[in-house]
Amino acid sequence: MKVLVTGSTGFIGGALCKALVQRGYDVRAFHRESSDLTLLKGLPVEHAIGDLTRPASLQEAMLDIEIVFHTAAMLGTPKQFNRMYTVTVEGTQTILEAAQQAGVKRFIHTSSVAALGIPRKPSEQIHPSDAPWMDENHTWNYRPDYWPYGYSKYLAELEVQKAVFAGLDAVIVNPSYVIGAGDVYRKTSSLIVQMAKSKIPLVPSGGLNVVHIDDVVEGHLSAMTHGKTGERYILGGENLTLMHLIHKIAQVIEVPSPSILFPGKLARRFAVPINWLNPLLDLPISIDLLRLAGYGFYYHTQKAQEQLILNPPRRTEDAIQSAYEWFKENGSL
Repeated sequence: MKVLVTGSTGFIGGALCKALVQRGYDVRAFHRESSDLTLLKGLPVEHAIGDLTRPASLQEAMLDIEIVFHTAAMLGTPKQFNRMYTVTVEGTQTILEAAQQAGVKRFIHTSSVAALGIPRKPSEQIHPSDAPWMDENHTWNYRPDYWPYGYSKYLAELEVQKAVFAGLDAVIVNPSYVIGAGDVYRKTSSLIVQMAKSKIPLVPSGGLNVVHIDDVVEGHLSAMTHGKTGERYILGGENLTLMHLIHKIAQVIEVPSPSILFPGKLARRFAVPINWLNPLLDLPISIDLLRLAGYGFYYHTQKAQEQLILNPPRRTEDAIQSAYEWFKENGSL
């Protein structure tokens, strides 16, 4: 079976290409000519050079394809929203049209839990078990200009739903915060790298859900065979406060752990001036994430576990160890 993977040189896309090859699929890796090919090195994949903003290149890449994994998107910054919209939203619309024209049998769209919006209110340092958790029914509820990445992922999902209504067999997966080997875009900004370099003096309140890259890949593969058309599935692991995650990282990589908790309400209130000072402070966080400090981004994952028939998620410590070893091997540390 011939499979197309967009974003094939990225963290999730690269890991997915490797897993598909190992399972005997004929993989066509779609990427830009300037892309870093580190994660595809040595893999017997067919390279398709193109760009989401160039429809002709997508139509050519779609030839004889039965399954599409659309993992490509743009991270960017709030100042790059126009470009982010072009790549993530219009690019998704373009590849959906190409898939429909090519008669693709199944389309798996890699979204993010960011597309679900934010919790109703901050949870600060409340333990995850006592805080509200979001599920697949949660929808966008936040200022678009405050979190352009999340909003662009939400809009891209709407394009997928339009295509489903038009007859395309598409499934959406929403990974949480992914940790593991191959994080090519966070070689310097990863919490693990920052901790190893002692660049995290204090920790904001709030929390998040952490998932191993291998579990994200398994979720994608299961969505290909078990996902229901038009449904979204949260691919998550462990719900943790940020302080708990930092302590886990410190234990795994054997460095001192910061113990100073920075209240999220202060980070949110002073996000703009802190951002102005960031060139001097060199903080590993952007203004849009500062505005979200103190929120507990915790998620239910039962739907994906049950409908996609997934194994229990791997330990957060294993994800950290895998990422740490990869960062060392690839010159980040």
